[in-house]
Amino acid sequence: MYPSGFSKKEEKYKMKKKLISLLLTGVMAASLLVGCGSSEAPAAAEPAAAEVVEDAAAAEEVVAETAEATDGVIKVGFAQVGHESDWRTASTKSCQDVFSAANGYDLSFVDCDNDEAAQKEAVRSFIEQGVDYIIIDPIIATGWDTVLTECDDAGIPVIIIDRTVDDSDKYVSWVGSNFLTEGQAAGEWLKAYADAQGISEINALVISGSTGSSAQIGRSDGFKEMADKYGFNILDEQTGDFTEAGGQEVMESYCKSYAGKFNVVVCQNDNEAFGAMTAMDNAGVAYGVGTDVILISFDACTAGLEEVKAGKITADFECNPLAAPFVEEVIKTLQSGGTPDKEVYMVEHWYALPDQIVDFSINGEAQKMTEVTDDVIAAQY
Repeated sequence: MYPSGFSKKEEKYKMKKKLISLLLTGVMAASLLVGCGSSEAPAAAEPAAAEVVEDAAAAEEVVAETAEATDGVIKVGFAQVGHESDWRTASTKSCQDVFSAANGYDLSFVDCDNDEAAQKEAVRSFIEQGVDYIIIDPIIATGWDTVLTECDDAGIPVIIIDRTVDDSDKYVSWVGSNFLTEGQAAGEWLKAYADAQGISEINALVISGSTGSSAQIGRSDGFKEMADKYGFNILDEQTGDFTEAGGQEVMESYCKSYAGKFNVVVCQNDNEAFGAMTAMDNAGVAYGVGTDVILISFDACTAGLEEVKAGKITADFECNPLAAPFVEEVIKTLQSGGTPDKEVYMVEHWYALPDQIVDFSINGEAQKMTEVTDDVIAAQY
């Protein structure tokens, strides 16, 4: 950022306006002299033209000097979904830690509070600021083509993290998780675990994430694919918006409508699971290890793994929120003139206690589960 408070791109734009203004001033001066019929008009016009050339040269020198002064500082704009969960908090912190002033970045961060319109306006604000890169965690998967076209027209590379965009390809890379695989993993694990426990019938209730988000779509589709494959009965699916309050509200309704009829609850993130646990506690429904109700969750945040260790959450499927280091690699590749991968998948794990760890595969690929211990919890986000 320059002393004036404007970015490099904005300063160059202002300088161009100044040069245009100077040129117009010279032309107008020459026109006025000619219009007045002065025989000295050509002589008077020459100094004006010379002044314009000198000012133009000076302006170019200023632009070069200011550009050199800001070398090494990369401006990044980040439009975050909101702050609805422990996962989201970890995601935000990851970006703030990586794209810090100490690391040579100037980060503009906007918490969009789950407001789709606000998120698009945040992106447009980044364009006006003249940032070098824009990071977006899209609240929903559609409705992005117009604003991403604006970014493309402005020459600003966009990196999508976590959730995906379905209606535009005007971004350089997406960094995140395979939500479909997460849903499939939960379903395959449930089948293997149920078989090991001698459970022949699955009657599941699903508390899904924010409707229309790629995380919700992928996890719902993946789990339903396994349900159809193995004959699970999905009694109901309602959104908890990835929040603890939402999970509790939906589960309270389920406890009334499906009392005694379900033996599996699938929550699409840990915060929803925490809310569902409160609702089941209040309704006198036993859940977790050694009970009749299996509780499955996603994200595997620290608090989620603590509930796994306590035997409350039966299995937790990780969604890694620490995307920023991977995003920085994309930026470094672009800075060096390279072409980054269009899709960058992050490493993730499936968690349970020893007696709940079972062998299963996804599309023929054997999966490895991680035992939850105090050390594992301490190392988690």
